[in-house]
Amino acid sequence: MKYILSVITIGSFLLLSCGKKDTGTTVVTPTNLTVNAVASTDNSGNVAFTASATNATTYDYDFGNGVFQTVPTGIVTYKYPASGTYSVNVIAKSSTGQTISQRTTVTVAVTQSLIFSDEFEANGAPDPSKWGYDIGTGSNGWGNNELQHYTNRLENAFVSNGTLKIRAIKENFSGSAYTSARILTQNKFSFKYGKVEVRAKLPVGVGTWPAIWMLGNNITTAGWPACGEIDIMEHKGSQLNRIYGTVHHPARFGGNADGGTRDITNATTEFQIYTMEWNATSIKFLVNGSVFHTVANTSSLPFNQNFFLIMNLAMGGTFGGAVESGFSNATMEIDYIRVYQ
Repeated sequence: MKYILSVITIGSFLLLSCGKKDTGTTVVTPTNLTVNAVASTDNSGNVAFTASATNATTYDYDFGNGVFQTVPTGIVTYKYPASGTYSVNVIAKSSTGQTISQRTTVTVAVTQSLIFSDEFEANGAPDPSKWGYDIGTGSNGWGNNELQHYTNRLENAFVSNGTLKIRAIKENFSGSAYTSARILTQNKFSFKYGKVEVRAKLPVGVGTWPAIWMLGNNITTAGWPACGEIDIMEHKGSQLNRIYGTVHHPARFGGNADGGTRDITNATTEFQIYTMEWNATSIKFLVNGSVFHTVANTSSLPFNQNFFLIMNLAMGGTFGGAVESGFSNATMEIDYIRVYQ
């Protein structure tokens, strides 16, 4: 009897064990994803997106310009900062993490507004509400072995007859052989994304190094090149009609910077228009409306923060090269500078 009871007990245990079922979470898969995009007709850059999918609980939007957003309802209006055609990817996700995606293309028109300008109409010193000065020789010739001493004197930076003149002069001054000026909008005006347009006539003289450029607002804490640098226009007197457009950042700076050039005519005898167009996905350099270099911008680069403007005329240095022996003075002349956003 004991033997028979044991067999029955074991058999009952086996039967009960085999009768149990796996009650794990059921996988939920989203299906039937649709994405609709309607761009506004007022050139504001607004696009209304509607995404819908069966069994979806959230929607991840990639707006095609480096900006991402998670939307529980699937409905969102996004304002693009610049005109262009964008490839938008939407990922619908279920409660169990399963996904389905769909991509759509949207073309956006954006009318930019003027947010900063100087037309240089008032004679005398540059407008102090817009411009400050870098003074002296910096560290190791402003990091480039430059030869000039920057001043805030009228001899080196002044407005007359509707243009700003930045003038480099050969003279002994505080231990330097040249003087010049470097004016900037630091702590007065800065911006993130937009278009800068400058109409300028460049100086004549081997060894001159005029530049219209920008630095990140965080240079005082992050240092260079971590702050980022955007050179809208650089020129060297030894290459009379060659224009440079360049960016510097921690992965590419100095002699390894990301830049391009364009050869034009009459850079030093006529006014030309130098432009930089900047958004979350690209930085473009133009001369007289023609693009000559484009840099891909990403979230890993320092070009997604506020930058300030700089204009200067350096002498010699690592880029300007040796100054010709007969040099006496040279002037960069700026008709206007305008920033749109």
